Amino acid sequence: MTEVKNGDVVRMHYTAKLTDGTAVESSQGREPLEFKVGAGQIIPGLDREISGMAIGEMNTVAIPAEEAYGRHDDAQVQSVPRSAVPEGVEIGTKLQATTADGRHMAFTVTGIDDERVTVDGNHPLAGQDLVFDVTVVEIVNP
Repeated sequence: MTEVKNGDVVRMHYTAKLTDGTAVESSQGREPLEFKVGAGQIIPGLDREISGMAIGEMNTVAIPAEEAYGRHDDAQVQSVPRSAVPEGVEIGTKLQATTADGRHMAFTVTGIDDERVTVDGNHPLAGQDLVFDVTVVEIVNP
């Protein structure tokens, strides 16, 4: 039986859920997710947990926030003048900004008042422990 190991290119189906069972993302109905194990292409906790699984094996794994999208970082939440964002933004609107050094940053609008808009640069799942149902579909290059 061939098992997944570091450096393998793997195809897997997954469903990501919050600890209360709310599904947040899934590959079901799409092509399986393909990635290289150990290359940092998926969240660290899931990358580690997939090692040792066999083709066709299904597993449920709990990934703490620190090994998923990290803890929520309050420093990533900013209040900016309303004039700094496009007209018509609403809570939940996704925005992108470019830093002075040319990096692109994604933000989500989390608050609006007459003068200021609060934006959050954390990943939407930051601070959340996650549960993944995963099935290894194929090891592309065992």
